[in-house]
Amino acid sequence: MEDLPPGIRFYPTEEELVSFYLQNKLEGKRLDLILAMDRIIPVLDIYEFNPWQLPQYAGELSSRDPEQWFFFIPRQESEARGGRPKRLTSEGYWKATGSPGHVYSNNRSIGMKRTMVFYRGRAPNGRKTDWKMNEYKAVQPDSSSSSSTAAASPTLRHEFSLCRVYKKSKNMRAFDRRPVGVDEEIMRSHHQAAAPASAIIQADHHESTTSSHDLQNPPMALERSNSAAGSSSSEDHAPDINPSQTDETSSSLMSLDTQPSWDWDQLDWYYGGSS
Repeated sequence: MEDLPPGIRFYPTEEELVSFYLQNKLEGKRLDLILAMDRIIPVLDIYEFNPWQLPQYAGELSSRDPEQWFFFIPRQESEARGGRPKRLTSEGYWKATGSPGHVYSNNRSIGMKRTMVFYRGRAPNGRKTDWKMNEYKAVQPDSSSSSSTAAASPTLRHEFSLCRVYKKSKNMRAFDRRPVGVDEEIMRSHHQAAAPASAIIQADHHESTTSSHDLQNPPMALERSNSAAGSSSSEDHAPDINPSQTDETSSSLMSLDTQPSWDWDQLDWYYGGSS
């Protein structure tokens, strides 16, 4: 799988994780499918490792993923004896946060999801980190009915759970990120296009010998933009011109032809158009 083309990533939905991967792992009926899945989602007792050590043990499709890694976790001996799982590592511990949630397929609960956060140190003085995990457990088919009692406390299968380990980030996912500088350029262009007409005219006033009255009248789009901003001044907004207007209006337009011409390339730049 290492010869896959760039851009191919393992990004399953929660429904797919539970309904296909976890359910087939629990049933274990198809050996060929189990072997193939183990290459994608390996079996690993993740509590024997610190979270930053886990990416190197990830499956073939996610080992190079910089943001998320998947593992099947076998049931611990303490769980098999009816106890609670031990989530301690050599340098910290995983702590559950929030309430468990359901994973649905066709309006039917097929699994339960629990979110955990990794703390460095020992409780209760551990220091919270950016490492998080979603742990999924499958629901017994006969306990996933639509009744309120079964939905509130479904019977879970504990032979294997499936976890998604990831590191909390303030950035968007890698495949959604723009190249460096693009966002700033877009915001700058948007700000210039949305600037009030009066601000544009004032900025150009010191570099042009044309009067402010002549600058405001020719660009009709500029006037409409100023009108949309909520200004009600009749001097700042000229009505759209058409052939049926009065001679006085036509005379006024004729006089504009004798005035210094507007720099249309500069005007197009103000509107955010292509240069």
